Amino acid sequence: MQEKIEHIRKEFQQDLIQASSSKLADQLKVKYLGKKGVVQELMLQLKEASKELRPLLGKEINILKEEITALCEQLVKRLHEQEEWQRMEVEKLDVTLPGRRSFHGRKHPIYLLRDQILSVLSSMGFSIQYGPDLDSDYYNYEGLNFPPDHPARDMQDTFYITEAYLLRSHTSNTQLRVMEAHKPPIRIAAPGTVYRNETVSARSHVFFHQVEGMYINEGVSFADLFATLKEFFQKLFCKPVELRFRPSYFPFVEPGVEVDVRCTSCAGAGCRLCKQTGWLEVAGAGMVHPNVLQNGGIDPEVYSGYAWGMGIERLAMTLYGVKDIRMFTENDLRFLSQF
Repeated sequence: MQEKIEHIRKEFQQDLIQASSSKLADQLKVKYLGKKGVVQELMLQLKEASKELRPLLGKEINILKEEITALCEQLVKRLHEQEEWQRMEVEKLDVTLPGRRSFHGRKHPIYLLRDQILSVLSSMGFSIQYGPDLDSDYYNYEGLNFPPDHPARDMQDTFYITEAYLLRSHTSNTQLRVMEAHKPPIRIAAPGTVYRNETVSARSHVFFHQVEGMYINEGVSFADLFATLKEFFQKLFCKPVELRFRPSYFPFVEPGVEVDVRCTSCAGAGCRLCKQTGWLEVAGAGMVHPNVLQNGGIDPEVYSGYAWGMGIERLAMTLYGVKDIRMFTENDLRFLSQF
């Protein structure tokens, strides 16, 4: 037993030298002083010694235990201090250096322009209304006077979830819901994300954002639509603008027009932004089709109205001179930080 005590003392000294971290020191302490450690095992073997030797051996074991305990505590303390200094050396901070610049969050350019558009429309008396991104075929197509064989209803253009439900392809799905819930006069602006199964390119994407305006009341005319659009774009561009209206077809309006604004870059002289035409297409518009009014529960013999819609990305490209619509969704901070 005496030889075993001396052997353990020498073995501990060797382990003590090899312990190079506080973690290893803690493991060493458990190995020799734990409940199942070496010293405890000696105490259990003490009963095998004769009665005359037990007091002497017990005293030797306690001395060994005290030595190991003291040395372990000294080692742990020394290694903790050493590691603390090393950590402080790595994490030290030179307070004389200039502070790091912090970058503040800001709105995405699309939402920045959307808020500007809604602010202008709110100042003109339009209330903001929202429709669901996932909607039924009725609210997205059938109720808006789309014939069953209209190309826009084909799978090539629309993301169908089921035969009856789809991701909306325009914000016009808000129109019928508002008509069903409110009686004229109705004057709303409907912003939102829309989805179309198109080839992603510099001019088109599978999802983008729109804002739609609609006004329904007695005696609303085409002249009211023209006056409203002129007022809206002048406030949005913060300067007088020249508009051009071209006849066009949309199932939910009759008659329908395409709205162009004189190029803000070249003032109509012709440039790359306007493709040398001097004009920029900014919206589609028209008088709400009588069938749409009737589907919304409004008598077309009494009431009339106009509606127009615009793609925010296309308008942002016009205002900011952005040449590729994909830049708005690539999350490149070099691009986004300019707004």
